[in-house]
Order: sequence, then structure tokens, then C-alpha cells
Amino acid sequence: MLENGEAIAVKRLSKTYMYEKEFLREVECLIKVKHKNVVRFIGYCVDSQGRADSYNGKFVMADVLQRLLCFEYLPHGALDQYITDASTGLDWRKRYKIINGVCEGLHYLHQNRIIHLDLKPQNILLDDNMLPKIADFGLARCFNEKQSRAFTTKIWGTVGYLAPEFSNREVTYRFDLYSLGVIIIEILTGKRGYEDVENILESWSYRLDKSERDIQLEQVRVCAEIGIECIESNPAKRPVSVQHIITRLDETRSMDSSIEAAVTRSSRPQVMLAPGTWRPPTTLHLGAFLYPSF
Repeated sequence: MLENGEAIAVKRLSKTYMYEKEFLREVECLIKVKHKNVVRFIGYCVDSQGRADSYNGKFVMADVLQRLLCFEYLPHGALDQYITDASTGLDWRKRYKIINGVCEGLHYLHQNRIIHLDLKPQNILLDDNMLPKIADFGLARCFNEKQSRAFTTKIWGTVGYLAPEFSNREVTYRFDLYSLGVIIIEILTGKRGYEDVENILESWSYRLDKSERDIQLEQVRVCAEIGIECIESNPAKRPVSVQHIITRLDETRSMDSSIEAAVTRSSRPQVMLAPGTWRPPTTLHLGAFLYPSF
């Protein structure tokens, strides 16, 4: 808890002597980012304290490092708690909002030349409004301006979300796209792995509101197609970038907004005037502005 009463989340690194590089890498990435779909970094603390202990039968004094990372506190926890099939759990609007938010957050990271490398539901946190925020940058890599790929001796991550090319030790921006695809399919179906688009549409068709069924089914279709494209084993067959994905999502989102606007207009009260009824000219309303009272 901060002095202003704001609750914060503290991440404490265990066995800190083993994770010096990971700690520095995570702080470097967190300092660079500031986006509504990325967890807000508040600060960090490194403290060294003396500790007496027994080692190989001898009494020794050693310095113990404590490394802490402080973030905004997100009360709804991680996305993995809300992964269900289409018949239960979050409605489509909330799921669609989460998919959009994760894509926008990942696009922001890639724009800032950051590859997350451990994107999964456990690392996507939700705020009071179920707005998703990407978290945990312990495995992230920062590229320079001219860099688009890197080769590394070790790639850590979570089995099931790791792109197949991890076996080649190759890291590119499309590495994250594979993880994104797995997450999208999970949000749609409640499970990982390839799913047929038509089966996904059928699973959702029974739950959607009749008034918005057509547009929402189109949104489900687009998300399913994107998810399947992202989990292609060949990186070259995945979407070109997260921006490309967002453009496709924006098209279905704008259709939804157009419908909402039309419904709003139709719900406004209509004033019907009898034939021959005098209507005051609209320019008279300007009087309040042109001639203010003193």
C-alpha cells in the first residue's frame, strides 16, 4: 500500500543471485513501456542484508539480495481464471474486448522493439473493467532499431504457447504471434489447439443475442481465422504483424459501432408537428451566445 492509499502488487524474485540478467532485462523493458494494455510499472527495489547461516558445517555471514518489482494492483487477477468454452463464462462482448486489448498491447510492445516471449493467459491481468494488461517481462528481449531477429542459446517459456521455431533458437516478432493465436483460440473455445472455424461459430450461435447475432458471429469468425493463422507452424504463413491483425479487428468493430449508433438514433424521441404548425427558426438558439446577459 502506497502513502496515497493506492494498492500495489509486489513481485519478489526468489534466488535472486540466479536471475541478475532477467531482473535487469525486465526493468529495462518495464521502464520503456506505458500503455493502457500493459501493466503499469511503479518502481523497483534492490536491498542487501546480512544473514547468518550454516554452510558445510560452518557458521557464516553472507549478504542476501532482495529484488522487488512494484506494479499497479489489478483486482480481477489473470485471464486464465476466465478461460471457458462458449456455453459459460464471459459473454462475447467481454471476450472480444479482451482479444482487442491484448492485440493492442502487443502491438505497442512490438512498436517499441520489445518481444515478450512468454505471452499466455497467466501473464494477462484484468482491471476493474476487465481491460486486459500484459504483464511479466522476465523473458522479454529488446531489439535495436535495425534488428528483426536474434539467435539465442536458450529460450525459456511455457510449453503450449512457445512457437515451434524455439527449437532453432530463433527469435522474431512472429514468435509472439504464435502465442497470441493460442490465446485467441483459448478465449473462443476454452482450450488450446487447432479448431475448425465452423465448429467455433456453431458453439457461439446459441449464446449470442438475436438482435446482434449476425455482426457478433462475424466477429467470432474473424477472431477464429486470425487465431488459426497465428498458430501456423511456418512463421512466414502467420500474419505479417499485429498491426495487420488490429486492422482486421477494427473492421468488425466499426460495424458493431455503426449498429449501436443506428440503434441510438432510432431510440431518440421524435417530435411530430401538425401540418401548418409554426416552428421557431433554429438560428434563434444562438441568441444566448451572441447576446449574453449581464
